Amino acid sequence: MNRKDRLYAITQRLRDGALHTAEAMAQDLDVSVRTIYRDMEVLAASGVPVAGTRGYGYTVQAAITLPPLNLTEAELEALHLALAILGGSDMDEHAEAARQLSAKIDAVLPEEAGQTPAPFGYATDAFAEAAHGFVHMPAIRSAIRARQKLRVSLDGVEHDLRPLTLDYFGRVWTCVAWSEMTADFLSFRIDRIDTLRPLPSLFVDEPGRTLADWRAR
Repeated sequence: MNRKDRLYAITQRLRDGALHTAEAMAQDLDVSVRTIYRDMEVLAASGVPVAGTRGYGYTVQAAITLPPLNLTEAELEALHLALAILGGSDMDEHAEAARQLSAKIDAVLPEEAGQTPAPFGYATDAFAEAAHGFVHMPAIRSAIRARQKLRVSLDGVEHDLRPLTLDYFGRVWTCVAWSEMTADFLSFRIDRIDTLRPLPSLFVDEPGRTLADWRAR
C-alpha cells in the first residue's frame, strides 16, 4: 500500500472516535510501527485533529474529511495558482488558511521517486513563480491542441519547439517538447520561460519526435 492510500485508511479508521494503537494499525496495514508514527506526524501537520501519543494510542476529535475528490489538470492548476496568490498576500488570515490547505494537499499528492518536492504551491517567492509560469499556460495548451510550433526563450536562449504535453511533477508544471534547435526532446519548467511566441507553422507526427517516443525513453 502506498503512502496516500495508507493515510486515507488510517484517517477512515480514526473517524470512529475510538482509540487505536500504532501497533494494531501497523499489523493491519502490514507496515512497521515507526511508519505509523511518521504517518501520524504527517496527518497532524496536515491539519487532522489527531489526539494521542506514542505508546498510548490515537483518535481524532472532529469530523475531518471531505468525500474523495478527483481533480483534473485544469482544476489542480487553478487551485495551485489561487493558493500561491493567497499565500503571498497581506491578508493574514487568508494567507495562513492557504498555507494550511497547501500542507493538506501536499500530504496526499503522489511522490516522484528520487525527488524531494517543494511544498504544494509554494517556493521562495510563491506568487511570483506561480504567476510567471501560469501566464504562459493558455498559449502552451492552445499550441498543443493546434499542433503549432512555439518560439520560447529559456534563460536567455531561444528554442523553436513542438510542444507535446504539459505535466505536473514534483509540485512543478513542466512542458515536454521537441526542439528544432537541438534536434532532441526538451523538458522544462514553464515558470522558467522568459518569452513565448506562437509561430505560423504547424507540425505533424514524425518518427522519433512524438510524445510516445519521449515516453519510450
